[in-house]
Amino acid sequence: MALRIRLTRKGSKKRPFYRVVAMNSETRRDGRALEFLGHYNPMVEPNDIKIDNEKVTAWLEKGAKPTETVVSLLKKTGFYTQE
Repeated sequence: MALRIRLTRKGSKKRPFYRVVAMNSETRRDGRALEFLGHYNPMVEPNDIKIDNEKVTAWLEKGAKPTETVVSLLKKTGFYTQE
């Protein structure tokens, strides 16, 4: 099973809100997540990014790969420094 750390979209039309979740790579975007890791709200200034670093570390150790968008969010929080 290929694990991914990625975003699921919540919120209403033209007012997006995203959750950072761990899920199987074959699961649809808004499908059932294995675990909720944080959230991202791009509609407020400055952007609201809350991510539980301990949970992310645990999933990375299990072999989960973050998407490019999640990597950029992790870099903004100061957690992810790999290239």
